[in-house]
Amino acid sequence: MPSSEEYRRQIMQDLAEGNVESLDDATTDSTVQYDNFDDFAQRTTTDQRRQLFGRSVHPERIPASQMEPELQKAIAQIKPNERDDVARAFFKHLKGRGLDDRHLEKQLGLSTHNPNRMSADDVSKLASFAYHNHPDIFREVLAEQPGIIKFLSNPVVAAIMGIAAAKWLGSRR
Repeated sequence: MPSSEEYRRQIMQDLAEGNVESLDDATTDSTVQYDNFDDFAQRTTTDQRRQLFGRSVHPERIPASQMEPELQKAIAQIKPNERDDVARAFFKHLKGRGLDDRHLEKQLGLSTHNPNRMSADDVSKLASFAYHNHPDIFREVLAEQPGIIKFLSNPVVAAIMGIAAAKWLGSRR
């Protein structure tokens, strides 16, 4: 069996060659090409990313044993100011569901409910909570704050992100 890195490279190569199975979204403009993930994140709108990630990120596809370490690693790698923005976005959306930030602090064992003071571990706990209990909020925050995706490396996660990967790797065909 190939290593995780070899598997991820193969997925990305297949996507770059246009070998995708489910790019049936009529609203996707396949003529738009992106040089890399940062280009994709900057040139797409939140609505475009919401459409792309809406069908591809589902908790039933990736078990907690795989997603939680990926989230921890990804969140630890994003810049502190971006991490604050991610935490703020999660709190905003969860508050819309009636979940108070102070209650979440206690329930999840966070060191604080202040997004500016949260550690990477705190934001990871918040992201994991949203992923498992409110996947629509998790997808929304990914669409608003796509920097997390750049650091997800698990081959399963890369495969699930295939629709978006095909878009930003399309120029390499």
